Amino acid sequence: MFVSCAPQGSRSLAASHRAVARKGKQSFTVDIHCHVHTPQADEMVKDVFSLDVDPLFKFAGEKTRAVNLKQASTIKDKITEIAPRLAEMDRMGIDMQAISVAPPQYFYWTEPDLGRAATRVINDNIAGIVAAHPDRFVGLGHLPMQEPRLAIAELTRCAKELGMRGVELCTNVNGKDLGESEFEPVFARLEELGMVVFLHPGGFTAGERLREHYLNNVIGNPLESTIAVSHLIFGGVLDRHPKLKVVVAHGGGFLGSYPFRMDHAWRARADCRVNIKRKPSEYLRRLYFDTIMFDPRALGHLIDLWGTDHILLGTDYPYDMGDYDPLGSIRAVKKLKAAERDAIAGLNAARLLGIRPRAGKR
Repeated sequence: MFVSCAPQGSRSLAASHRAVARKGKQSFTVDIHCHVHTPQADEMVKDVFSLDVDPLFKFAGEKTRAVNLKQASTIKDKITEIAPRLAEMDRMGIDMQAISVAPPQYFYWTEPDLGRAATRVINDNIAGIVAAHPDRFVGLGHLPMQEPRLAIAELTRCAKELGMRGVELCTNVNGKDLGESEFEPVFARLEELGMVVFLHPGGFTAGERLREHYLNNVIGNPLESTIAVSHLIFGGVLDRHPKLKVVVAHGGGFLGSYPFRMDHAWRARADCRVNIKRKPSEYLRRLYFDTIMFDPRALGHLIDLWGTDHILLGTDYPYDMGDYDPLGSIRAVKKLKAAERDAIAGLNAARLLGIRPRAGKR
């Protein structure tokens, strides 16, 4: 569980944050993409875990596993404790994080009752962090998607009892695509509750060719998001649920930057029009994408395609594939006006998540 451990006699974390604000940060900032790890949940599933149940572990070569093991040790305090996280937020100029489950803890591979129990522990941890620091964090819940009935029950608890503003979903459920009919009731309930969906991959499920060089993350993660969003579109999920609010990690994967082939297929082929009335890019235009693109040209292209009102600041904290100068990345897109930078930096996320910017922020 998260604990606050600021050293005695030191300047308070709140005071530190105020000092950052006084240095001229111009807008309220929200990080949509940042993860929390709950050690207690690991303990609950350790007797049934194996490397073969999770693509992140299964499709990793020896060198990648060694680097991942070292990273796990390096970031342990940042992903499980509160003081280092708040210090990093202050350094980056982040007012609030929308915290969500760490991908290794999706646990969709567990049997449903164990998955539900571990999920509840994760959600209680996230909710506890938000309750302790409501001015710095907002919660995105986790669902046991391997059993949609239980997922709906936990979704309702997240919304009604824990006060969460959305959920994080993996891009597939044990290899099943989110467009499959069994998940339809979950999306219907998400739309009914007005909950945001943060769509995040957990490694590519067919990663036999991606074991080396961390390719199951470098290539596999954006490919997973591309496939997942394609199924949400062509499977008709976004058509049937026009009010569904979806944020896609890592700039939307490859699809966020290359929708044109899908539109051509929709015009050219009847099998691409079975479940949708409009061209795919019109559904994509309703989605939101984070800023994790690593190059101002790529981020500028994403903004050109979908507009400044559909781009949200993200860091992927605290993993090594993150962007830890997110405001610098936004500023590097030179064509943006001040109001557009402010929107991307936090006001878009605040609107989407129902966060009221604190007094004194534009």
